[in-house]
Amino acid sequence: MSINKSIIKSSYVISAGTVFSRILGFFRDIVIAGLLGTTPGAEAFVAAFRIPNLFRDLVGEGAVNSAVVPVFSEYIVKQDKKDFLVLANTVFYLSLITLTVISVLGIIFSPLIVKLIAPGFLREPATFSLTVNLTRIMFPYLVLIGLTAYGMGILFSHNSFFAPAFSPALLNIALIASALVSGYILKEPVYGLAIGVLLGGALQLAFQAPYVFKQGFSFRKIAQFGHPGAKAILRLLGPRVFGTAIYQLNIFADTICASLSFIVGQGAIAAIYYANRIIQFPLAVFGFAIASASLPTMSRLAAENNMEDLKNTVSFSLRSILLVMVPCSVALMVLAGPIIRLFFQRGQFNSYSTVITSSALLFYSLGLFAFAGVKVSVACFYSLKDTRTPVKVAACCLVLNVLLNLILMFPLKVAGLALASSISAAVNFCVLSYILERRIGAYIKEAFVYYFAKLVFVSVVMGIVVYLLWFKFLVFFNMPLRFITVIFSGIAVFILGCFFLKIKEIKDLIGWFLKRQ
Repeated sequence: MSINKSIIKSSYVISAGTVFSRILGFFRDIVIAGLLGTTPGAEAFVAAFRIPNLFRDLVGEGAVNSAVVPVFSEYIVKQDKKDFLVLANTVFYLSLITLTVISVLGIIFSPLIVKLIAPGFLREPATFSLTVNLTRIMFPYLVLIGLTAYGMGILFSHNSFFAPAFSPALLNIALIASALVSGYILKEPVYGLAIGVLLGGALQLAFQAPYVFKQGFSFRKIAQFGHPGAKAILRLLGPRVFGTAIYQLNIFADTICASLSFIVGQGAIAAIYYANRIIQFPLAVFGFAIASASLPTMSRLAAENNMEDLKNTVSFSLRSILLVMVPCSVALMVLAGPIIRLFFQRGQFNSYSTVITSSALLFYSLGLFAFAGVKVSVACFYSLKDTRTPVKVAACCLVLNVLLNLILMFPLKVAGLALASSISAAVNFCVLSYILERRIGAYIKEAFVYYFAKLVFVSVVMGIVVYLLWFKFLVFFNMPLRFITVIFSGIAVFILGCFFLKIKEIKDLIGWFLKRQ
């Protein structure tokens, strides 16, 4: 139980920072949507920003979660502080060199990269040229955010979550400021957003640096490029390279299909981006928070070969995620249109933009629990120092996603791309869970299935209430007041339903939350 409390406490810090960042992120997306809508400029920015994020996941957060945290945690368990700091310094210089080389090559080969990820832009030379220019401006962001992620690995390994949780808010602040300023002073305001990305990366790195130094890191430490810990990280990172390639190929498959406007319609890339931003709010606040908070704990339990507590930790993490994701999924499906209209429909973001974005949001919502469940399952594999299995499963799901894209984008347009992602995520989660149970023992037992069934029932009841309130009983309210009333009513119905069906996890969550106040 103490392990569960530790995870909840850690996830609370991460969630608080994520909520703050995501609220700013919503405001950022509202500003950007009003500034660019689903115009070619918006599509160029989204496509260009995805390119450095490809490498960011490879040598940034992805590397931290899959390779750095498990190895760092092992050295901390051994309580060899001096050796840990030498390893930390070694990883820093290796990261700096790698990130710099990738950034320089990315700037040089930007035209080729854009041709690969957005071939539909070749039909529109102005959009293609704009995307290449934005890519070149934003590529150095990789160095800044990659080093920030490296610092996150040190802090996560020491169970220090404050700085990693709150630093992403600085990127949103920088983008909001740049959007507001560039809209007035630049003919092409999208260039101001690109500069804002660089500023946000610099601010994140600067904010996190003092916390990293507090853990003993120093540039004066000697780096040993042949350090066994660095070699262990590289061994774990090898399969992660393929895993990241597969994950990014999934994203690029969606981007490539979305760039084919003659099939899915104009503005599909931007629509997918905005819909995904909505989905990422609950996913980051709860899914990422629980997975990140449980990873150091699972890594220590795996290092101690304590399989019983490891199973309990995985089960607890999944139950905690489902408690939030299932009702969120239902609510987002019911209110997809109103949410997009309320938050984004203004300026360049017109009614057509709302229709295509809400259709994508509806089908992304179906896979919300699976997106979050995959994060926890993969974290457990990482704690076992197994980065190969998630890669193999993801490769199969990539093929499935591409096939579903090709099948569903014709009848459903942009919504088909979102549905394909949700289905492949659900398959990914189920397969990973099956393999993990064979590895560590059963953690999805009859009680877990019964718990899930009760959550679905309560969530459906909540969804019916939300639907009736929004579309039948509160139509005379103005939209912001109606939204607030409906959301809080839905939360109240869900909580009461959980108490009625004796879902004890809701009692634990509320009781712990009240103690924090």
